[in-house]
Amino acid sequence: MKLNPNEISALIKEQIKRFEGQIESADVGTVISVGDGIASVYGLKNAMLGELLLFPNDVYGMVMNLNADDVGAVLLGSDLKIKEGDTVKRTGRVVEVPVGDGLSGRVVSPLGLPIDEGGPIEYTNTRPIERIAPGVMTRKSVDTPLATGIKAIDSMIPIGRGQRELIIGDRQTGKTSIAIDTIVNQKGKGVKCVYVAIGQKNSTVANIVNRLKESGCFDYTTVVNASASQPAPQQYIAPFAGMAMAEEWMEQGKDVLIVFDDLSKHAVAYRTLSLLLRRAPGREAYPGDIFYLHSRLLERSCKLNDQYGGGSITALPIIETQAGDISAYIPTNVISITDGQIFLITDYFNAGQRPAVDSGLSVSRVGSSAQIKAMKQVSKSLKIELATYRENLSFAQFGSDLDAETKRILTHGAIVMEALKQKNWAPMDMIDEVIELFAVNRRYLDDLPVEEVNSFLSEMLHYVKTSNPEIYDSLKKENAFTPETETALGKAIETYKSTRK
Repeated sequence: MKLNPNEISALIKEQIKRFEGQIESADVGTVISVGDGIASVYGLKNAMLGELLLFPNDVYGMVMNLNADDVGAVLLGSDLKIKEGDTVKRTGRVVEVPVGDGLSGRVVSPLGLPIDEGGPIEYTNTRPIERIAPGVMTRKSVDTPLATGIKAIDSMIPIGRGQRELIIGDRQTGKTSIAIDTIVNQKGKGVKCVYVAIGQKNSTVANIVNRLKESGCFDYTTVVNASASQPAPQQYIAPFAGMAMAEEWMEQGKDVLIVFDDLSKHAVAYRTLSLLLRRAPGREAYPGDIFYLHSRLLERSCKLNDQYGGGSITALPIIETQAGDISAYIPTNVISITDGQIFLITDYFNAGQRPAVDSGLSVSRVGSSAQIKAMKQVSKSLKIELATYRENLSFAQFGSDLDAETKRILTHGAIVMEALKQKNWAPMDMIDEVIELFAVNRRYLDDLPVEEVNSFLSEMLHYVKTSNPEIYDSLKKENAFTPETETALGKAIETYKSTRK
């Protein structure tokens, strides 16, 4: 068989033409429609899910739909400068953010760009915002407390390093305050903090930043701000970007606290994108993968074992309920993902109980594993006492004559409720909490008027620390009550109480 050189030449030229066409189709596309922050792009046959695309005028987009004939992308900038027929190029990279110590003390966008007045961010590494969570064999059980500095939480709903504890309640019930107080309480404890604001007002975020600076707590905090004025795609990627920043520190063996404020608005942003991308709506118009959205985010928080550096990420996601409906779609989804919840009630908040924690519906699935022994010793009966108090209080409202035991329960319950009140921006040292709760638990305050409880506790604490420093030092060293410490603290409280009268 003879080969004709002309035929071979023609065949090679034809194959080259086809190959060039495949390259063009695979790596460069054309905008066929754009609007509402969504672009449909023809071509890009090799595009990856989550890949970064370059649109004209340096606008970036992220691939979210891989259809048979086109690619659906969400725009991470304004769509006003993009029109039909524009050329779109693949970058070959997924969305990444800068990570490292250069982000501490900064306010950044969900793409890791500085939005404060601190100048460019110094970084040597970037990380993709999406990543598979650490496997079971790389993890370790949660066994180290992450103190919030809030008596009601550290005593009844303890949080450990590596835990995911949901903060849930109606709007204006103090959810953000609990999270911010926890950040403030990490001062001097070597814990890095990341606060992710999703759909919040810029003025609200600015106030939080200013208060953190005034408290000297901003140096170890990174704020990722996707405000309500930002497009839905930026609100969607914000928590994933914050988690990527936290993971860098975790893998260096550091402990990290990350707050998502709040995931209700994150779910709404994802619903917006999904409907615009013509994905099928499900319950309450949320897409079917809304559960997977939050589970793949929160599963990334954990405590690594010593072989992998021993770092941890503790997540405090926030969810807003409507009229206290804890059984709604998004709340139940996130409750089933997390390791417990702190439930805040509007009625308690309006009655002046701050924080407005419902000890009945709130739970920590890590439990006393995340408490020092001294705290376990003074707080083990608190939940039962409050439950008994509230049950008897509902009967007492009928106005019938009460027996002595019921009166004793009501008196002690009112004292406990008052003792658990705490102001914002005033987290307490763990040992201070233990001493105050010891006095409450041993009923040294039951004969006091309720309005004098907090003044008695603060003055008593000052007296113990100045007159009997050995008690405080022993608790600090042992993290537990010995019989001698218990006896000495009881005598010190009685002595103070006698001098106070």
